[in-house]
Amino acid sequence: MHTLKARLKNFKLSGICNSLEERLEYAQEKSLAHREFLELLLEDEYNNRRDNSYKKRYSKAKLPTHKTIEDFDFVFQPSINKKTINDCLTCSFVKERKNIVFIGNPGTGKTHLSTAIGIKALAKGHKVLFTPVSEMLHNLNAAKADNTYYQKVNYYLTPDLLILDELGFKKLPGYSADDFFEIISKRYEKGSLIITTNKSFENWNEIFADHTLASAILDRIVHYSTIFTINGPSYRAKDIKKGGDKR
Repeated sequence: MHTLKARLKNFKLSGICNSLEERLEYAQEKSLAHREFLELLLEDEYNNRRDNSYKKRYSKAKLPTHKTIEDFDFVFQPSINKKTINDCLTCSFVKERKNIVFIGNPGTGKTHLSTAIGIKALAKGHKVLFTPVSEMLHNLNAAKADNTYYQKVNYYLTPDLLILDELGFKKLPGYSADDFFEIISKRYEKGSLIITTNKSFENWNEIFADHTLASAILDRIVHYSTIFTINGPSYRAKDIKKGGDKR
């Protein structure tokens, strides 16, 4: 058994290696045919690889929290169309290389919803990356100093789904608008985006110093987008009020 397990590890069949002894006992107990026994082992290997793949992709996704759609309070935010959200959760938009934009004030659940969709995309085998817009632009600008700019650009182009959080909380300097356009234009029709922002589209000129670039960015994002405008109150304000009432 030791030799057999060593060979399985050499062949990178850890799923079979981990379950071999248990499966042997089960096969003997149930008098399984060789083919049935082999099918069980292959199923163990498949499940192990699928789980390992998910764990690796989840780690690389850099999601801020593990918030699922089951945790979201649609009653508190009735302006959100739950049916349309459920359509997004199928992740067909990722296969179609389309986008989602969440517009709303801070605390209305934009990041929660984008994270929940990201988790669903991971479960369906997609590569996902979550990043605050300010962090991405800082990393791109810093990469120019050590000649790794295009390597860093590729880092943001590789995922099937790129989640850009908190666009509009700060006005971006000119060079950042150029970098943002670089990512948006190269992902256009090639990879999906989820963008959360506190600014309506007509106010995006307040985010970007270059209004021409702002129009070009907006045009590429909106072209293939499902747009959610959340008009409800802040969850965080609700929690603060509850705490105040208790006191």
